[in-house]
Amino acid sequence: MAILDFFRKAPLNTFELKDAPRVHVQQTTPYHNRSDNFKSYAKEGYQQNAIVYRCVNEIAQGAASIDFKVFQGDIELERHPLIDLLKRPNPLQAGNEYFQSLYSFLLLSGNSYAINSTAGGVPSELHLLRPDRVEIIPSNNAIPKGYNYKLNGKVVNTYEADPFTGQSDVKHFKFWNPLDDYLGLSPLMAASIDVDQHNLIAKHNIALLVNGARPSGAVVFKPQDTSGNAMMLSDIQRKQIQDDLNRRMSGTNNSGKPMLLEGDFDWKEMGMSPRDMDFLQNKHMAAKDIALCFGIPSQLIGIPDSQTYANVQEARLALYEETIIPLAMRVCSDLNEWLAPSFGDDIKIQYDIDSIPAMTERRRRVYENVTSAVREGIISRNEARERLGLSPIDGGDEVFIAANLFPLGGVEVAQDEGIDAEDAGKSAYDQKLDEYPDGSPVPDGLPNAYRLSENNKLCSNCSYYEKGQCTRFNAAVKAKYVCNAWKANE
Repeated sequence: MAILDFFRKAPLNTFELKDAPRVHVQQTTPYHNRSDNFKSYAKEGYQQNAIVYRCVNEIAQGAASIDFKVFQGDIELERHPLIDLLKRPNPLQAGNEYFQSLYSFLLLSGNSYAINSTAGGVPSELHLLRPDRVEIIPSNNAIPKGYNYKLNGKVVNTYEADPFTGQSDVKHFKFWNPLDDYLGLSPLMAASIDVDQHNLIAKHNIALLVNGARPSGAVVFKPQDTSGNAMMLSDIQRKQIQDDLNRRMSGTNNSGKPMLLEGDFDWKEMGMSPRDMDFLQNKHMAAKDIALCFGIPSQLIGIPDSQTYANVQEARLALYEETIIPLAMRVCSDLNEWLAPSFGDDIKIQYDIDSIPAMTERRRRVYENVTSAVREGIISRNEARERLGLSPIDGGDEVFIAANLFPLGGVEVAQDEGIDAEDAGKSAYDQKLDEYPDGSPVPDGLPNAYRLSENNKLCSNCSYYEKGQCTRFNAAVKAKYVCNAWKANE
């Protein structure tokens, strides 16, 4: 009774609100001012680097093109306000364009901010805020106080956040950052050195073309007077010689022309040749590292000698399985946490991964594995249909095996010493099973030729069969087997 009294005295509702982990921001300047500048990433990375441009577009366009479904519980909805909202988030953007921008911001900045406009308590429009215009208002824990939206350095709007749940009109999508409690880490930050290297190599090659496609050098003038002493050029002579060299030797139209120096002039090479510096190889290495940070197979962005996968189809499948689908699932999870509850507690968004054309190869492999398992008697047809996303069928729960298979350790059919194979097979059926396929023993009281039946002659149809017992031989039997009592009546 004392134990029951203890439970009676225990409170029924003992909910407790706990604070988020506390953080400390050691900065005297506004928090959003960091060393990584979104404008620099967007300009020097996305706008001026072909590899970054291709990687961002490859991922963003692939993720934005994945179809989505809306479910109410386990029922897929054909029409719903949430479906209309995702297909047309705002008057300026369709769904594909909106989500491509969301993913692009996330890849370039590590952060993407979405905001909804409500009508009657239900979101009616979705918009995106440029990451460099959003300032996070820090608090003393991991949940910020809110978000400031700034234009030209002035705060034009402030969006508060719930101090316990973090709920706000602004949804902050971000990558994980080990050194920041509020802002995400962009793949472009990890690849920034390689991006700079790739850009500088490209600029160097342009400079080579502008300067006659040759590295810099020096024209050495060694004149002497009548007495054999060295002479110095005047400023006018020096400028005249330099202008003459620029006019006759620089520029792409003069590339490859031999240099003719009059008088006591000599040309001295001042730099290494492009072959010595191996610029092309360094450029390809930088491009590989950039693609590695974004999770793009190198052969998809045209880097020579980077055939990691057997063909482009396998490389694209790896891109979706390792990069695009995990990113889309991250965003889908955030949408279900932020947007879907506004339309009902049982509403959820789900991406249709099987609709991706690149996943055809994976579906083909799954189909082949499932059908092979059915043929080998490992799974039933309904189990196979469930794995393929199909509805079950009547009679599909039985597991079938090939008719020419015998239990391991069973009677071998003789094929030599003049014994006919057909006769040997018939003699095998005259012998009783040693054990059932599940390993349980066959009762000794049963006669020979007790075997699995292939027609309507079953123990369950026999007059001696009664609730799993054979009254004729006084032994337990299985309903789908047959003994020589049937043979006696044939």
